[in-house]
Amino acid sequence: MKKFWFWLVLLSVLLVISFVLGVNLGYAKIPLSQVMSIIGHHLGINMSMDGIKDSTIDIITYIRVPRLILAVIVGMSLATSGVVMQAVVRNPLADPFVLGVSSGAALGATLAILFGLGKFVGPNSVGFVAFLMAFLVAMLVVFLANLGGRATSTKLLLSGLALSTVASSFSNLLIYLSPNRDAARQVTFWMLGSLAGAKWNQITFIGPIILICSLFFLVQYRTLNLMLLGDEVSITLGKDLNKSRHIFILVSSALIGFVVYVSGVLGFVGLIVPHIARILIGTDHKKLIPISMLLGSLLLLWADVISRILIPGSELPTGVIISIVGAPLFIYLIIKRTYGGRK
Repeated sequence: MKKFWFWLVLLSVLLVISFVLGVNLGYAKIPLSQVMSIIGHHLGINMSMDGIKDSTIDIITYIRVPRLILAVIVGMSLATSGVVMQAVVRNPLADPFVLGVSSGAALGATLAILFGLGKFVGPNSVGFVAFLMAFLVAMLVVFLANLGGRATSTKLLLSGLALSTVASSFSNLLIYLSPNRDAARQVTFWMLGSLAGAKWNQITFIGPIILICSLFFLVQYRTLNLMLLGDEVSITLGKDLNKSRHIFILVSSALIGFVVYVSGVLGFVGLIVPHIARILIGTDHKKLIPISMLLGSLLLLWADVISRILIPGSELPTGVIISIVGAPLFIYLIIKRTYGGRK
């Protein structure tokens, strides 16, 4: 337990420090003292704002801070969903998108961008349709897994892979046949994932929803621990996991759907973060979920910062940075044989 509290406190402190540094770093050079003054002022702390330009206040208040808050929220959500999905399908290589959620979201975004689907919701039509398609695919996965008998982790995994392939094929076909090259390029950029469009109204809308979903999984740690043992063992202990598995998939898919709504498709966070957390504190989900939340937030926060500062005057999609960092790290975990939290 001491190890858990050590990592919890350490990662929390690192997250706070990283947030402040993330606000400080960017194309526009802003002294750290001004960053502290502006953040403190918005937190209600009596700090001097003398000599700070209005443009500097606007950059921090309306661009960098909401972007980093969104990075923390999205990273936490992806990591939590990764932990849950790996427990549900009992596969250490599973991630939030293993059940076809990302492919469904990509198909929804493709339909919205190329054909204007969902225009009635205004400028958020792409994210809205992506969310709906992601959730629809998740429900189809549950339906298919229950055909011919009760759903099992293997049937869920195979159903997800099948629907993921179908959705990806339709997306690629639509992009290939589209005469609008600009729209096709826009689809590609959205599928890479980015936090550049972060706004306060998005955070206030999805923030509470994502927090509730994450807290839901936090109190379900006993059931998640049982899922690692398998259905046969859990039934002997008086717990039927079938209903819980369905609920977890739908809640997790809703969680990812909202993430896709605001940031596009971001991979690798939900895949590698749970493995790192297991190496640090073991497989007990009571400890694993909060540590994974903090690690996911840290990883995505720094990926977003790097995407902003790597090329002066330009910006890379956050998903590209995540992939560049995530792929070698995961390969390293495989080589060291620590991907399951043990050697």
